[in-house]
Amino acid sequence: MELSIESITKNYSSKTAVDNVSIKIGRGITGLLGANGAGKTTLMRVVADIIKPTNGNVMYDGVPISILDAEYRNIFGYLPQEFGYYPEFTVIDYLEYMAALKGLTKVATKRKIDMLLEQMTLTDVRKKRISKLSGGMKRRVGIAQALINDPEILILDEPTAGLDPGERIKFRQLLSEFSQNRIVLISTHIVSDVEYIATRQAIMKNGKIIRDGSTEDLITEMSGKVWECAIQTNRVKNLEGTIPIVNLRNVSTDITEIRYISEGSLLDGSTNVSPRLEDLYMWLFGHSEE
Repeated sequence: MELSIESITKNYSSKTAVDNVSIKIGRGITGLLGANGAGKTTLMRVVADIIKPTNGNVMYDGVPISILDAEYRNIFGYLPQEFGYYPEFTVIDYLEYMAALKGLTKVATKRKIDMLLEQMTLTDVRKKRISKLSGGMKRRVGIAQALINDPEILILDEPTAGLDPGERIKFRQLLSEFSQNRIVLISTHIVSDVEYIATRQAIMKNGKIIRDGSTEDLITEMSGKVWECAIQTNRVKNLEGTIPIVNLRNVSTDITEIRYISEGSLLDGSTNVSPRLEDLYMWLFGHSEE
């Protein structure tokens, strides 16, 4: 089971949204990290066979998805940043409609929808119009439709937008269980969405993949570059913009602990600490240019 993105380029008039991207994605969860405008959504739409690339191919187990056609869509689940629905659709109407498009039987449809409504905490609003739901609930409906055909390949574009912290945790647990013997690709700019559940990360910038590897291997790039230091709180404002601060935490009324990235110590009393994926993300997008 392998999804192969081979030399994909997508041009829009004078703009190149995706620039010669190649990556092979196997079983488990892969995170596609990048700032807004990096080209992630365009790449996801190419993989979903919604738009055609200017150059390159997407292959599933060695066969172009353009040839697989309906066979590919039957084993594919996709959550776009914004999913469409008819205004009069209730939650149950929409999920039944999507199940019909995926070719599920009536028995399978009822069983799957009941399960997803419970998992997504949507049972109480199953007969409510989607247009009347909160942003977080709409997102959960979108996640449910992506999972309804139990897909072999699941592509999620900014899946946790609008979800509260508790919903994000529950969603990550669901994905971890679902990803066994399946391909899951999560496109996001929120590092915490993929830091712990994705075994592999691809980092995208200006239409290119600039890093690709296991989470552990990528993090080692930041070894020796992450520092923590306790300073007087009244110094924080003066330091912002002068040193690359990743995070800060109030220890007391007068003391703030800051976490920053640098080739060497920039403040007296700094301690070198273990890096995280967020540190690498900030190094690539907030600190240095590739």
